[in-house]
Amino acid sequence: MARHKRRLSVFAAALAIAASLQSAAAQTPPLVVFAAASMKNALDDVDAAFSKQTGLKVVASYAASSALMKQIEQGAPADVFISADADWMNYGAQRNLINSATRVDLLGNRLVLIAPQESKIDHVTIAPGFDLAALAGDGRIATGDVRAVPAGLYAKAALEKLGIWKAVEPKLAMAENVRAALVLVARAEAPLGIVYETDAKVEPRVKVVGVFPADSHPPIVYPAAATAHAKTEAAPYLAFLRSSAAKPIFESYGFSYLIKTAP
Repeated sequence: MARHKRRLSVFAAALAIAASLQSAAAQTPPLVVFAAASMKNALDDVDAAFSKQTGLKVVASYAASSALMKQIEQGAPADVFISADADWMNYGAQRNLINSATRVDLLGNRLVLIAPQESKIDHVTIAPGFDLAALAGDGRIATGDVRAVPAGLYAKAALEKLGIWKAVEPKLAMAENVRAALVLVARAEAPLGIVYETDAKVEPRVKVVGVFPADSHPPIVYPAAATAHAKTEAAPYLAFLRSSAAKPIFESYGFSYLIKTAP
């Protein structure tokens, strides 16, 4: 009888500890992640997996990397920043807005030309001198704002390298982020768009009609880092992004996973 009581006591203590841990997780403020708009579908799934494993809640805010970093600079309480290019992460590092020791190049992507699914435009070969302006006809070519949004910056670099920037620039419909550009094409409000391959993959109303040569623009890299004033929970979150649990989720959405070894 005494032994049975001790077992019950140990079991009750274990339940109490588990309940206490769950309660602590529930009371912990959510981890706030600022991430590039193109990551939404994939990162939502990654965050769900992280929360299931740890009990920690994640709240993600998606927009152009430029807009997110400006918000961080103005004091927005983000714990983790994931950019669609190195430039905006460098901007944060130079201003001590991120913890550079936590920075890691997480993902890669490709730049593609898209059209509405019902478009008569089919596969085209994108090469120097490619007459993209003529292909658009009287319509516009949607992409991110070429002055700040990473997708637009990559697009401008590619168009310049291909020698067609001057012809295409007047036809650009510059959106506040890459997902906004994607919507313009999905709704057939623009006959063509320049977005990431992963964006096209999650939108059934568009199709990829061409792929920009990798050497026509800087490598598309998504660096991730904790912010300078991040909560301690940022560390396990970043570790999860680098883990074998996150890798297949990102890859299923078309991202290339840049971490060489996943624990």
